[in-house]
Amino acid sequence: MGLFTTPSSKEHYIITHTTTYRVIYGDTDKMGFVYHANYFRWFEIARSEMFRHLGMPYKSIESRGFFLPLSEVHCKFNSPSQYDDILLIEASLDTSVKGMLKFDYRIFSEDGKKILAKGYTKHACVDRDGRVVRPPKFLMETIEKYRDSN
Repeated sequence: MGLFTTPSSKEHYIITHTTTYRVIYGDTDKMGFVYHANYFRWFEIARSEMFRHLGMPYKSIESRGFFLPLSEVHCKFNSPSQYDDILLIEASLDTSVKGMLKFDYRIFSEDGKKILAKGYTKHACVDRDGRVVRPPKFLMETIEKYRDSN
């Protein structure tokens, strides 16, 4: 496994979901390129849309008393994005990591041929009292159900 601990096989990915995003003017810096911190926002957008795709918006996880705070983030920038570019943001749940949730991301050009950035986020799972807990059963069952149906 490389810098991103990306599995060599898709077996570690139960779910991969792609979201489309158009770069707005406010995403860019004075040089006309996307400001680097926006890539982390886009990781969050892709992750949130993945949960929504599973029928479990993040808000519903929170309403059950569980939260997924970010514990680690990494991004490798390969090529810049600019205003009005259409991006494909791919999020994949990596099941090779235990006791937390890890998502790998790739951001592509609109045609899907060029990887503009790639990275990952790791998330602890905490309860309402802020105690670190294993990912809740209802969440893992939703993920397993999705895997079994695909």
